[in-house]
Amino acid sequence: MQLRHDWSRQDVLALLSKPLVDLLWDAQVVHRQANPGYRVQLASLLSVRTGGCQEDCAYCSQSMHNPADLEVKPEMDVEAVLGQARQAQRSGAHRFCMGWAWREIRDGAAFDAMVAMVEGVRAMGMEACVTAGMLNDTQADRLARAGLTAYNHNLDTGPEFYDRIISTRTYEDRLETLQRVRRAGIGLCCGGIIGMGESLEDRAALLTVLAGMDPHPESVPINGLVAVKGTPLEARAPVDALELVRMVATARILMPRSRVRLSAGRQGMGRDAQLLCLLAGADSIFYGNALLTTGNPAVETDRALLALAGVTAA
Repeated sequence: MQLRHDWSRQDVLALLSKPLVDLLWDAQVVHRQANPGYRVQLASLLSVRTGGCQEDCAYCSQSMHNPADLEVKPEMDVEAVLGQARQAQRSGAHRFCMGWAWREIRDGAAFDAMVAMVEGVRAMGMEACVTAGMLNDTQADRLARAGLTAYNHNLDTGPEFYDRIISTRTYEDRLETLQRVRRAGIGLCCGGIIGMGESLEDRAALLTVLAGMDPHPESVPINGLVAVKGTPLEARAPVDALELVRMVATARILMPRSRVRLSAGRQGMGRDAQLLCLLAGADSIFYGNALLTTGNPAVETDRALLALAGVTAA
């Protein structure tokens, strides 16, 4: 299968604007070639350090700028995190993702503990992913040596809409972080959020940036906004689930071999819409009762969903 990195915004906008039945058909053709057997990876996500982040992301309850009703919690210790990883593995998760509410990684005891957590998760035979803001080359190299599978650093939205959501970090800052991760040999987990008030053109712009990366990000999370009380976006109406289906399908066509992760917002989707996302090319879901500080479908609910779809968890 030939991979492209030269998609234009107009190309992507045309895909996003297709009649849904045609878009789903095109995504199906690509997905069945790239993912024979319909395997869906289960990933578990844990908030290791919660709240007090210096960034002002308008969607996030963990920002110190947003008066959300959230208890700030210090870093969990290594053994507590590895205990959570073992529990996730017993429940069927294949990847364990760990989040720190930081603007950037700082050297010291907390970073040493992060490295130990990565080493511990990898020793269990699971993939390990970290999200902790910006980092420097030396830190990226150390995480690579520890065996980190992927570093999550989302672009969130298209370049033109970005400064309406975040002012404390530029789009270029985010791209430079992704370049450092890539140089260290760590996989990229990078996607975005829809439902924040952006236009269809903004969504196309985001996907164009992602699809223009060479290589494509190994993992592309597609999130629907969870409007949290106390954040600037608390009054946003829930995004139409079919818009998430469109994003998943378009991402699959643009980046055939990337894992397209159906991420935040699933709890507000019906079963039928989630099945359409799997049909459209989503080949990973976050698995467990929480996503950092927001809810997620129960493990038993997801097991039933995957069984109904007839897909293989792998």
